[in-house]
Amino acid sequence: MANQTHAPDATVAHTSTALLTDQYELTMLAAALADESAQRTCTFEVFARRLPNGRRYGVVAGTGRLLDALANFRFGADELNIVAKFLDDRTVAWLRDYRFGGDIDGYREGDLYFPGSPILSVRGTFAECVLLETLALSILNHDSAIASAAARMVSAADGRATIEMGSRRTHEQAAPASSRAAYLAGFTATSNLEAVRRYGIPGTGTSAHAFTLLHTDTDGPHEADAFRTQVRALGVGTTLLVDTYDITEGVRIAVEVAGPKLGGVRIDSGDLGVLARQVRKQLDELGATETKIVLSGDLDEHAIAALRVEPVDSYGVGTSLVTGSGAPTAGMVYKLVEVDGVPVAKRSSHKESIGGTKRASRLARSTGTVVEEVVYLAKNPAPDPGGLQVRELMIPLVRSGEKVPDLPDLADARALVAQGLISLPWEGLKLSNGEPAIPTTFVG
Repeated sequence: MANQTHAPDATVAHTSTALLTDQYELTMLAAALADESAQRTCTFEVFARRLPNGRRYGVVAGTGRLLDALANFRFGADELNIVAKFLDDRTVAWLRDYRFGGDIDGYREGDLYFPGSPILSVRGTFAECVLLETLALSILNHDSAIASAAARMVSAADGRATIEMGSRRTHEQAAPASSRAAYLAGFTATSNLEAVRRYGIPGTGTSAHAFTLLHTDTDGPHEADAFRTQVRALGVGTTLLVDTYDITEGVRIAVEVAGPKLGGVRIDSGDLGVLARQVRKQLDELGATETKIVLSGDLDEHAIAALRVEPVDSYGVGTSLVTGSGAPTAGMVYKLVEVDGVPVAKRSSHKESIGGTKRASRLARSTGTVVEEVVYLAKNPAPDPGGLQVRELMIPLVRSGEKVPDLPDLADARALVAQGLISLPWEGLKLSNGEPAIPTTFVG
């Protein structure tokens, strides 16, 4: 349970996630301990009331990171010194022994979600559950926003490789999490080495314009020297950045230096569609028929979709990806829905919630195309699917405070996203404004 006695962990200050939270969670805990409501059995649920404008679906991401963070949600000496400044001694003593001892169910990481989907269900005492609001929302909102944007880009790329390269456009600690969410949603590789180390994502990267500009002296620029050095260091399979000066001349020099077996050329600026056609024609004329064309430079899903007919082999995406392509948060909330078995619901205008611990299933035609999401009270049997195929969406994630073994991993989540996108009705993949791809029905 939450208040098991344990010896203080000397390393907790170095690994603790307990202060990645809001102060009001701890002051609520103090008040609940004071009036003895802290031990009431509660269920909190994570859901999004709506999807961001223009979105037909969302992608659940961050579950694995959340469970890892939960394991380190401990109050060591350093954390207690901070909270002791505004909490009473009783609450500080309670936090010293804090361990989450409840249960968590949720959607599989990589599953699609829609408005009202109970993405996460956290059950335990009020005291142990209320502390997890910010931890859960900060991770799920960030990662799901990135994954949802990335999935749209992958769909727009229509089978061509997509490379995450947004580390320089986000917080340094958010960068590897962004890489993970993008890879989960179908991106091919990342430029972020911490993501490579931490999550085993394939890494990629060659050079920036600075390397070409470096090869300049009083005689002027020496683009050929830059290319020659890169090929000597990385091999002819490397990708050369050809738009530092004149693209046509850059392509000519690139093939001259590396030969027709050059791996790729990258274009980072200009009218990318027009340039891709011109470069493809030039490469073919030079005999470099297998040399790939990589495009980058402020791409998003709309730009990628517009380039679908062009001779492009892969896309590098940075700013729009790590900022959720205009939707940097998934808009998820963490709400109390049940106390001691009694449903509770928020009635505020435009911020309503539906009371009761819930389950969810997704219905599909025999072809595999999904048609509806059904959310129902967990105490009731699942509704009759009416002849449609049915898949239960929530699985056990934590039991009695311990992570369930053999949960789906990053590769499983990646496969689930791909499967989910295939299952959507065709209009669900549109990039234009519209209703969610399938409706969500609540059954009491």
